[in-house]
Amino acid sequence: MDAALLLAFGLLAQGLSLSRGIPGPWRPSTLFPWRRTPGLGRVRRAWVIPPISVSENHKRIPFPLVQIKSDKQPLGGVIYSIQGPGVDKEPRGVFSIDKFTGKVFLNAMLDREKTDRFRLRAFALDLGGSTLEDPTDLEIVVVDQNDNRPVFQQEVFTGRVLEGTAPGTFVMRAEATDADDPDTDNAALRYSILAQGSPEFFSIDERTGEIRTVQVGLDREVVTAYNLSLQVADMSGDGLTATASAIITLDDINDNAPEFTRDQFFLEATEAVSGVDVGRLEVQDRDLPGSPNWAARFTILEGDPDGQFTVRTDPRTNEGILSVVKSLDHESHEHYQLRVSVQNEAPLQAAAPRTTRGQAIVSVHVQDINEAPLFHENPLRTSLAEGAAPGTPVATFSAHDPDTQQLQRLSYSKDYDPEDWLQVDAATGQIQTQRVLSPTSPFLKDGWYRAIILVSDDASPPCTATGTLSVEILEVNDHAPVLAPPAGSLCSEPARGTGLLLGATDEDLPPHGAPFHFQLSPRTPELAQNWSISQVNVSHARLRLRHRLPEGLHRLSLLLRDSGQPPQQKEQPLNVSVCRCAADGACLPGAAALRAGSTGVSLGALLVVLGSVILLLMLILLVALLARCRRRSQEKGLLHGLQDDLRDNILNYDEQGGGEEDQDAYDLSQLRHPTELAALGGPLRRPPLHHDALSGRLPGPLPRLLPASTADIAGFIRDGLEAADGDPSVPPYDTALIYDYEGDGSVAGTLSSILSSLGDEDQDYDYLQDWGPRFAQLADMYGHQ
Repeated sequence: MDAALLLAFGLLAQGLSLSRGIPGPWRPSTLFPWRRTPGLGRVRRAWVIPPISVSENHKRIPFPLVQIKSDKQPLGGVIYSIQGPGVDKEPRGVFSIDKFTGKVFLNAMLDREKTDRFRLRAFALDLGGSTLEDPTDLEIVVVDQNDNRPVFQQEVFTGRVLEGTAPGTFVMRAEATDADDPDTDNAALRYSILAQGSPEFFSIDERTGEIRTVQVGLDREVVTAYNLSLQVADMSGDGLTATASAIITLDDINDNAPEFTRDQFFLEATEAVSGVDVGRLEVQDRDLPGSPNWAARFTILEGDPDGQFTVRTDPRTNEGILSVVKSLDHESHEHYQLRVSVQNEAPLQAAAPRTTRGQAIVSVHVQDINEAPLFHENPLRTSLAEGAAPGTPVATFSAHDPDTQQLQRLSYSKDYDPEDWLQVDAATGQIQTQRVLSPTSPFLKDGWYRAIILVSDDASPPCTATGTLSVEILEVNDHAPVLAPPAGSLCSEPARGTGLLLGATDEDLPPHGAPFHFQLSPRTPELAQNWSISQVNVSHARLRLRHRLPEGLHRLSLLLRDSGQPPQQKEQPLNVSVCRCAADGACLPGAAALRAGSTGVSLGALLVVLGSVILLLMLILLVALLARCRRRSQEKGLLHGLQDDLRDNILNYDEQGGGEEDQDAYDLSQLRHPTELAALGGPLRRPPLHHDALSGRLPGPLPRLLPASTADIAGFIRDGLEAADGDPSVPPYDTALIYDYEGDGSVAGTLSSILSSLGDEDQDYDYLQDWGPRFAQLADMYGHQ
């Protein structure tokens, strides 16, 4: 038999045995992929090896798949090898080959869902490593087994459909997948509904998984949602299965009309109030709460011609709320009977059943209460001339009581009158002035004065109404215009300059002010010979010279008149300084005095001012001199007190002189010649002053006589120390050393040498040697010899 035919039969037998899992010993077929058929010398192409099939999940491993051989060398002279995925590439170690026999083995279980085929390369080498044959391809196909269950894409499928929908309406689609080979029955899926309750409104397409309605009768008001149990199976419905759930929710349609719970409602409303709720109209609707199919809309069909009521919907309860939008009047209309209808916001379905309670009668009884009086006109506007005298009538602000069935008396009063300008008659409401209103009142806004009037009845409790009275204060022309400025200057040459520009102001408001009229005083017609005045605009005029006039101050009189009714006029003086001018019309510097005179200040007034300033300066100077003299006298008194005892100078330690070179700070000759001091007749000595001595102590010893000679100075000082030590009325300070008392608790050491003991036998005065020549004699007397 031909070699190719033998190879084909061998591979077919191998595939059948592996795919069907035939038990028993298995011997792999032997392939000669490089064998050449003998012929007339023509070389044939290498064999094309058909794919080798092996079933996935094969558990008998290692399992021989095939054996390849080369006929170029005897047995044992060829080394075989394979390469590719499953051998030396991932996944590694799945296949192997016996390098001497050429047998190919399966070493691991295969999973078609991971790898469905392997493509290997086979090689044949001699023992020396030289290539004997060209590499050939070896393809291994993994045969699928039904080892995967189908899986739904969702555990729970959700869908929605309108209630009352027609049969055959698409609702949703359930989808599942199978990891097995889609070209085999292992992945052939079939869908079915395991359970859906009764009646069965839905069906599923077994191949596509589409769920549709199958009959009429879906009603959301009966069942809001359906729960279906789904199944999918492979092997065309006979294999592995999986389950899932499908929840189908019914969407609401407006197939139920709203209805009133009663045919008639009885409510009560209070008169004279608006914007209040009277009562609620209850309705019911079976459609989905909160949806437009459920929300009610109310309409008043009859019984409210003036539009005094309205019905709005409570979004939470769907009830109708009847409200009063215009105040009711018990005296004019005591009872209302309204016919109200209700319907949904969404249109009602044509097939929906009609309701018998789509309309209701609402009876409203108006309750009578004590109503506040009503002004005939509010606010009341009137006008009054400014400056009206007290007692001038302003207006009558009258009101009436709407409670015609009750006899009540009204009284009037003021609530707001900031200037206390008005007086109100309590019985009639007549208003008049009680004082003159100032035109500058801060409560006069844009010429209007506002007051608030109250009117009350005598019911229990009383009712009060508020009325606003606005009085326009009419402007009266009671002020004449005032010239501004009252002085000016003009060139003596009429041809130079532009003249003097005059203006005017008026305290009155329009139309009693501008335009103003300027003219020279008619009482002095001679002014027109030298002067002329022309109108510039409604508030200014220009004064000019008719011919040259002498320089100096000229006093004119002008007549100013406003445009009020009746007009006010007033003659006013004008001081005009005529001066020499330059070519541009400005007064020359030499005319400064004349311009100063034009200000209206006389020379006498200037002299008085100047004299007052000089007198004030002299008084200030005199006060300063007196203060200085008093200060000098006080300083002299202090110096005189210090010189009472000249010997105190040498004991004044708070003054630091010029050091050892300063020999003029103290006069030591007074100690050397005390007799001369006594001859001068000055006071010999006063008791030493101790600033820290307590008041009330006994006076110290009388002062001692000064020594007669220089040799007695040491003894004089020693006697003074002993006297100070023994004097109980003073602290133990040296009489020759007077220090200022600095208080208790000083951080500095004491300056006294007596504090340590009652005597000076244990005192060390050697430090006096370091104090300079001034203390050298003391150091010699008290230092250690």
